[in-house]
Amino acid sequence: MALSGRFSSAVLRSASRVQTRQLSAAAHGDQGAKTWKILSFVVALPGVAVCMLNTFLKIQHHSHDQPEFIPYSHLRLRSKRFPWGDGNKSLFHNSHVNALPDGYESQDH
Repeated sequence: MALSGRFSSAVLRSASRVQTRQLSAAAHGDQGAKTWKILSFVVALPGVAVCMLNTFLKIQHHSHDQPEFIPYSHLRLRSKRFPWGDGNKSLFHNSHVNALPDGYESQDH
């Protein structure tokens, strides 16, 4: 018991003597913090805004029609039934996007 107490106090003393690594803002004083703040507002926020605009414009021009079904022999192989549902649909099946081996579930879209 006394040995573990001496060991833990020795570890604590050595840990207090170890210099800690300073962050960029602390190492450069107030100038580092100002630089990162300016970069955040001038580079990061406009970059996020441009990405959001790009995504919005691409969604506006995106067609929501089902792609044409072409029965390629190397796609939608079912050598063994899935252990859920009817055994023909994948776990995250979306009837509008994912085709079954014989085509889409509904052709009325």
